[in-house]
Amino acid sequence: MIRSAISTDLPALQQIEIAAGEPFRDIGMDAIADDPPPTLDELNDFLAAEHIWVQTDANDVPVAYALVEIVDGGAHIEQVSVHPDHARKGLGAQLIDAVTEWAADHHHDLVTLTTFVDVPWNAPYYERLGFVRLAENTLSPGLIRIRTDEQASGLDAWPRVTMSRPSHGPAPAIQELAVHAPERTNSSNTAVGPSRSIPSDATHSSL
Repeated sequence: MIRSAISTDLPALQQIEIAAGEPFRDIGMDAIADDPPPTLDELNDFLAAEHIWVQTDANDVPVAYALVEIVDGGAHIEQVSVHPDHARKGLGAQLIDAVTEWAADHHHDLVTLTTFVDVPWNAPYYERLGFVRLAENTLSPGLIRIRTDEQASGLDAWPRVTMSRPSHGPAPAIQELAVHAPERTNSSNTAVGPSRSIPSDATHSSL
């Protein structure tokens, strides 16, 4: 079930984030796996804005979550993470669809994110969800700020891209989405996720 987060969910979201980072070790991105989860203060900021969605199991325990902020009038997905024990079930796609529906209802015409180009469960996955890559010279000021923050924190050690999809219109079929692996998508932003700075000897996380 997808619902809005509550305060008692927040420690579980940190654990999801840690677990969702581990698959990056398998592709030589240990720095991403080592990146710490958002702090409780950071998560509380999203909670206060009512911008955290969680996907729960049969016991109402979060197994996946999404963080969103409003950037230049669009809904920017700062983070989407799915616990590996619940991966390949389309949960990340369902969360993104829920965010997209919320964005449409609140008159945000675009849903955006930033992500790694070459990680199979990042940009290629989002393209299957209907996102398109944006040229750097077309980015809005807020998205430029996010990309600048990512570069400063070391995320661009691996190629990254900004992507968007409209909030109105049909979503891709869920069948397509379940074929993907560990869903962790640190979009990149100021408060948390991809714009969380990485240890000085590292580089950064994934959306």
